[in-house]
Amino acid sequence: MPTLLSLRRWLVLLPLAFLAGCNTVLMNPSGDIANQQGRLIVVSTVLMLIIIIPVIGLTIFFAWRYRQSNKEATYSPDWDHSTQLELAIWAAPLLIIIALGAITWISTHTLDPYRPLSRLDAKRQISPETKPLVVEVVALDWKWLFIYPEQGIATVNELAAPVDVPISFKITASSVMNSFFIPALAGQIYAMPGMETKLHAVINKPGEFEGFSANYSGAGFSGMRFKFHGLSSGDFDQWVAKVKAGKEGELTREGYTKLEVPSEREPVRHYATVDADLYNAILNRCVDRNKMCMSQMMAIDADGGLGKPGAFNVATMQSWQPDTLNSPKRKYVTAMCTTEE
Repeated sequence: MPTLLSLRRWLVLLPLAFLAGCNTVLMNPSGDIANQQGRLIVVSTVLMLIIIIPVIGLTIFFAWRYRQSNKEATYSPDWDHSTQLELAIWAAPLLIIIALGAITWISTHTLDPYRPLSRLDAKRQISPETKPLVVEVVALDWKWLFIYPEQGIATVNELAAPVDVPISFKITASSVMNSFFIPALAGQIYAMPGMETKLHAVINKPGEFEGFSANYSGAGFSGMRFKFHGLSSGDFDQWVAKVKAGKEGELTREGYTKLEVPSEREPVRHYATVDADLYNAILNRCVDRNKMCMSQMMAIDADGGLGKPGAFNVATMQSWQPDTLNSPKRKYVTAMCTTEE
């Protein structure tokens, strides 16, 4: 019998042993944005527990207090109202909802991923002259492409940034919707084809961190992971030099066409140079030079569209005066021909 009791105690402690190996990166991140988001989770949870714990406790107490075998408990079958009890029941949740609403309003604006950073951490502000590191992110099937336009390089499944330098991510996708997520840095942001989402973040500690897709996107989804390196300024410069010495050479539009073919668990690749307009071509769905870019299509629509109705709209624009030297020029030919002509 003592052996059985000892075994039961060990079985109770066994789950704690498994939990000891967990990496609670969401609650202990290395970036200021993720740190603020982690505190938001804690504050929200504590506020909700203010209600949940008393409710659970009272539920257990009343079940025990008014059990059938307890003959000493007061039996009041005609009781139906208590003003004091009603105030206690409704006032506490109402105050919690007000507090959560205020926190949600403030944090939604403060942690807006499109909003440029105003601080490096709780003790250090960012000066207006600080220039962020721009990284263009493309979610492929099933790998990640990172383009550094200012450095003129590109990588596959590897990302790096200097510590305490604001990062401005521009994010899109090649085919299906995906989600860009580095738990130690900031919350997840969706990547969608033909659209650009943004994320502003900063890494405050050097180290190697996990990045992955947080939105199921097909067969290779589970292997769609990459490493994010937080580096000192000098180490980042060395990393850039290493990438520029990469054997992959230049990432051209033709090279991208081959890269975007679906593949799983791709190794890290370094491209010494990259087509300066590649990201915009990916975003506007016109990597193939024979295709019209979405931005061009939208410009045509903004000017009235094509075809007979659109041509009529352009031709009758009040701003166009053919006899006025400084008049805006027509952008499209508006003459129409029939099939017989």
